[in-house]
Amino acid sequence: MTETTVRRSKVERIKEQSDNLRGRLREELAEPTTHFGEESQQLLKFHGIYQQDDRDERKARKESALEPDYSFMVRTKNPGGYAPAAFYLAIDALADSLGNGTIRATTRQGLQLHGIHKRNLQEVVATISTHLGSTLGACGDINRNVMAPAAPFASLPYVAAREAAVQIAELLTPRTGAYVEVWQGEEKLFTDEPEVEPIYGKTYMPRKFKIAVAVEGDNSVDLYTQDLGLVPLFEGERLVGYNLTVGGGLGMTHANPETFPRRADHLGFVLPEDMLDAVKAIVLVQRDFGDRYNRRHARLKYLIHDRGLEWFRDQVEKYLGKALLPWRPVASWRYEDYLGWHPQGDGRYFLGLWIENGRILDREGLYLKSALRQIVERFGLHLIFTPTQNLLIVDVLPDQREAIDGILQRAGIETADNIVPSHRYAMACPALPTCSLALTESERVLPSIVEELTAHLRQLELADTPISIRMTGCPNGCARPYMGEIGFVGSAPGAYHLFLGGNFESTRLNWLFRERVKREEIAALLAPLFAYFKDERLPGESFGDFCARKGKADLEAQLL
Repeated sequence: MTETTVRRSKVERIKEQSDNLRGRLREELAEPTTHFGEESQQLLKFHGIYQQDDRDERKARKESALEPDYSFMVRTKNPGGYAPAAFYLAIDALADSLGNGTIRATTRQGLQLHGIHKRNLQEVVATISTHLGSTLGACGDINRNVMAPAAPFASLPYVAAREAAVQIAELLTPRTGAYVEVWQGEEKLFTDEPEVEPIYGKTYMPRKFKIAVAVEGDNSVDLYTQDLGLVPLFEGERLVGYNLTVGGGLGMTHANPETFPRRADHLGFVLPEDMLDAVKAIVLVQRDFGDRYNRRHARLKYLIHDRGLEWFRDQVEKYLGKALLPWRPVASWRYEDYLGWHPQGDGRYFLGLWIENGRILDREGLYLKSALRQIVERFGLHLIFTPTQNLLIVDVLPDQREAIDGILQRAGIETADNIVPSHRYAMACPALPTCSLALTESERVLPSIVEELTAHLRQLELADTPISIRMTGCPNGCARPYMGEIGFVGSAPGAYHLFLGGNFESTRLNWLFRERVKREEIAALLAPLFAYFKDERLPGESFGDFCARKGKADLEAQLL
């Protein structure tokens, strides 16, 4: 087998010729410019960095014959969302001194700093590295941040999931010395043996690769959206193995039917001693057979769609050297965001805090960033970031709870009981003004849209009904809109494709209901459907399940 195909994209050639992700990064970093060249931009992603510019100012700057207002987004890679106190405080300080003053929690449990200038990149990445963090592999054609349930319960399944996430992340961390050479100033070591990436090879993966470890029954990681998912299973206190899912993924391209969201399949089950080898085998099959010519067709989901699950299972078994065991039945999935106070099971507590669209900042009436810094500094507590852009303050002693509540109250931070469900379960990607792929707004408009929807729900006495709402500014699906009960996907400036029929547990894809809905028409369009839901829902039925049961034609009829 060969890890390259006859036809390859330009990015494949850049990777192959990069000397294991070095390229000219070090040379360009030293140049007195505001941005990197095209090839270096591709390599920067592997180091957790995206080159961006302020799109709010792009037109005016072009008219004034000025170059774009370049800056960089730096993303961390911390398996399971774990952020030690020293690491978080370093991120907090960097956001103020070298960033735009905010921290963005991601949908993969990482953190993002925005507004970093090129001249400060090396200091930012080096500081993160010296405070128990990393950005290597947070972006690019590589295994991304490995997700795990954020709740720090001391029970065996949660401990096993966290441990597996760390083990998998270590297994799939690139072995190149490029990261420490570029960002920490170390010199390249020259030896008689060539540097080798034992898993990835010279061209790494065909596209991004996403992995999550779930706990049976707890789908807080959106298991079925992942390239590879694992579920540790127990018999009593004995870990008996892992269920495996493969082929999930949500990115697509508008008006291109060859691209589509896909729910993961059940691949099989492996014993504990085979787990890491099975992960490696699955990665290697995608490495060797994934599409390296058409990047819009390069994710694992397309390989499985084209070749079939049985073919894929056969290939995995060849690489693994043994047969996979059958998938084992699991408990019904539920979704839980773990906001509020919870006992960990070890005498300590954790507190889940809601962060609107993951943006940690200070503004009038809300001083979240300052409050978190005060809590982490005063008590030395660690944080865990969740798959829904929220955070948990963990390992809290019983006698610390009252002081923490006081700090949060004075900072204007709402408790879980006071957050309306439509806001609580809403999630948006950053989109404009920083993301180069955004077709329209997301983070900056979703709160007002949700408020308009909430007003209609309140009139119908449905405001306490949980509804998952997800929005992205483009069809790539970073906020996982194709699994929401209501999904908004940017299609043009000020317009969105509207998706309905996903479920709250995030195990079912939704479907396209309306195209190019103008932002100002969204609430009026959904209001009759909310009324129909109130009149026709079954006992305990969620909005997503209601839409799925009624179907598109029936829902359309309510709008005539």
